[in-house]
Amino acid sequence: MQKPKPWLLGLLAVLVILAVAYVGFYFLYLDFLVDYWWFDSLGYGWYFFQRISYRYLVFGGVTLFFFLVFFLNFWAASRFLGTSPAEAEKKDKKRTRRYHDMARMFRTGSMKIYTPLSLVLSIFVALPVFEKWEELLFFLFGPKAGTTDPAFGIDVSFYLFSYPIHMLLEQRLLIAVAIVAAASLLLYIIERRMLAKTDQPLARGARIHLNIMALILAVLVGWGFFLKRYGLVFTTEHMPLFYGPGFTEMHITLPLIWAGVICWAAAAAGALYYLNFRRGLFPALGLIAVFAGIFALGNTTFLQGMVEKYIVLPNELSRQTPYIENSIEATLAAYGLSDVTTRQLEVDRIPWGETTDAIRANIENIPVWDRYLLEDVYEQLQSIRPYYNFTGVDVDRYEIDGQLQQVNLAARELKLEKLPGSGKNWINRHLQYTHGYGLAMTPAAQSGEHFMKWLIRGIPPESEFDLEISKPGIYFGQESLEYAIAPNDAGEIDYPDGDSFAATDYAGSTGIEVNSMFRKLLLSIYFKDRNIFFTAKTGKDSKILFRRNIREAVGHLTPYFKLDDDPYLVATEDGMFWFMDAYTRSARYPNSEPFDNEHNYIRNSIKIVMDAYNGTIDYYMADADDPVVQAYDRMYPGLLKPLEEMPENLRAHIRYPRDIFEIQAEIYTKYHQTDPKTFYQEEDLWEFAHQRPEEIREIGSQSMQTYYLTLDLIEEDNHEFMLISPMTPNNRPNLRAMVIAGCDGDRYGKFYVYSFPKGEQVYGPSQISALIDQNTEIAEQFTLWDQVGSEVKRGRMIILPIADVVFYIQPVYMSASSDLKIPQLQRLLVTQGDVVAMDVSLEKAFDQIRERMLSSGHPTQQSPPPSSPDTPAGEPGKTEPAEDETL
Repeated sequence: MQKPKPWLLGLLAVLVILAVAYVGFYFLYLDFLVDYWWFDSLGYGWYFFQRISYRYLVFGGVTLFFFLVFFLNFWAASRFLGTSPAEAEKKDKKRTRRYHDMARMFRTGSMKIYTPLSLVLSIFVALPVFEKWEELLFFLFGPKAGTTDPAFGIDVSFYLFSYPIHMLLEQRLLIAVAIVAAASLLLYIIERRMLAKTDQPLARGARIHLNIMALILAVLVGWGFFLKRYGLVFTTEHMPLFYGPGFTEMHITLPLIWAGVICWAAAAAGALYYLNFRRGLFPALGLIAVFAGIFALGNTTFLQGMVEKYIVLPNELSRQTPYIENSIEATLAAYGLSDVTTRQLEVDRIPWGETTDAIRANIENIPVWDRYLLEDVYEQLQSIRPYYNFTGVDVDRYEIDGQLQQVNLAARELKLEKLPGSGKNWINRHLQYTHGYGLAMTPAAQSGEHFMKWLIRGIPPESEFDLEISKPGIYFGQESLEYAIAPNDAGEIDYPDGDSFAATDYAGSTGIEVNSMFRKLLLSIYFKDRNIFFTAKTGKDSKILFRRNIREAVGHLTPYFKLDDDPYLVATEDGMFWFMDAYTRSARYPNSEPFDNEHNYIRNSIKIVMDAYNGTIDYYMADADDPVVQAYDRMYPGLLKPLEEMPENLRAHIRYPRDIFEIQAEIYTKYHQTDPKTFYQEEDLWEFAHQRPEEIREIGSQSMQTYYLTLDLIEEDNHEFMLISPMTPNNRPNLRAMVIAGCDGDRYGKFYVYSFPKGEQVYGPSQISALIDQNTEIAEQFTLWDQVGSEVKRGRMIILPIADVVFYIQPVYMSASSDLKIPQLQRLLVTQGDVVAMDVSLEKAFDQIRERMLSSGHPTQQSPPPSSPDTPAGEPGKTEPAEDETL
């Protein structure tokens, strides 16, 4: 048998090595490559490389800087080693030769000794900076905020962007210089001991080097003391009264810091003078002792405690007033509450005259269905097939028949878990059942006379109100879907059509192309699914769609944004889109009280729009004045678009999100007290109105949920979409105020607070619930329904201020006690003052109230409220005393 030729063996070896290297490369960089393909398919390939480049440029730049710190100092130290004369070798030849060999190697063999040593040490020191590379980007790209802190008169951008980096760099530089100084000192000590045998002095350059190291260490320590003063704006010593520095910090702690910096500089200078000239020992020791005393006073609580006890607390309000004002002003600014419009509602007990038309116009948009119950109705009546699912019901407003109308809507998404057992095969899950289809939409206003009125329903979507939906396929949404390959030769199921199915082919612009064996191999490895590689159902246009959940996709694209918990669907003639709000936050706004110990600054600066069919994602800058989002815009130019570039038909559906509204409203319950005396005494603390115990069990929250309404409350005869939260005094049940955020046009994000006049008793939700419970006619009707086997539920209460009249609206639902439960709106409860009415529609309930009030002579004052779950024990029906107006 002829042996193979050597060149063939060589060629085979080269091919094997190349194949191993090729496969190994893609195994090592598989995530990187697939991520890039995904980013690129969304049009963000440039952003992918920019973000990675920033990360490694920061790491490389910081590592290089610290490498030079170590390398140059080690190189300088090596110049002064191994200089002892030959006489020393005669006295201790073996020991001296060993030292000289080491010194010579360190001096002449830099590439072998201090180059790798410097590299290892620089990576060690730079690693924490690399882990905070985004903070370094903020330091480089952060703009001025245009607002100064009251303590030091510095622009707050210093605290947001620069202060953390100053602290970090001071710490890392101190560590680096300390390592260099310690290593150099050790080498010089050894050198000095060798030189001492021949009474030779240490080289002058070595002494200069040590002095420079000592001086730099002293400067860095002094810098650290100096930076401590800025940390005073984040002190929590006076919580829960107020956040930030008070009298003691500004009059005792701050002077001690300055004294410490000055004494440290003097002590360091004295110590260096003594070490170099051997003179001035006692002055140096005296300066060190003074510094130690000041350091002890500044870092213990003795002096500050004495000042607090004997100077501040006996006159706390007068001493702390300017600092309380600083905290109030800063907190309101940090949470976007500096420009709140406050109004007083003069409660009218006789609304039946000129205001009747205004009341009827407003009740046409009142949402009488609770979202968590409406989802069950949609599921039962509009899911059409078991593998469809409605993931949450959204609230929005649309122009219908020329009028702005509040609606509920939900997307009919695909839920693969609902496929029958035999249908959960690979082809069905990844090739055929690839998307949801259409939506259901109902008007917010409904009545108990009719079961349900639909604006959009069915498959394909049908509407009697000219609401056209193009591209009803939902490939991307709120469901956590597996990957899908589309289009494909197996044929996608578009929607059920009688006993068969209508087919479709995905024609979207996103997705990773699966048009080669190489890509199929890599993607099969990435998804750990060999069927991707072996399937014969892919074609030249096939794409793999993954990260189809909006939160997952957006979170992978921009992990630095805090995402809202409630994405919502918008349907237009151009298709269906998912809207998601994102927030910029910081924990370093000076003097601002933190929320849940997480952050003390927040803005709703980003609107994210995801095409439900294509999966394309666009970011819009909703608050161009936010310095944090400006910094992101500078970091990643082109990522954030101006809000004006959002298509008009989408911009009409922007709404103020609940998450940030509830944070701001909770902050405002305390910080609406802008008078320092009122704030100090907590005379007018608010809280969110409480729900009935039944709602607490069903929703899981004691506080009454915020809700969207379409009213002309802000401007008469101009109906606008707004977000509302009722407030009660702390630990009291009566209504104190209504906090409102605008959602439309120029009023977007603006806060309006409607308070009730002092001396006026206005019922809160729990008191109204008690009134309803005590109404015998209503109680008898509920009992009758219960006896016939129906389950009766009262929905959430809506407090409706219209034309200086406060109404309370609560729906009553009924569902069968059988397994198939479809909630039905049975009645509507309307309360005004002490009068409660229940009927099948709001209009009829309002007519009942009108008749009863007119026939009873419409009393001008509410009687004391009935006992409610929120009324303190031992005080049933006690009326809340008149309150001072402190808005």
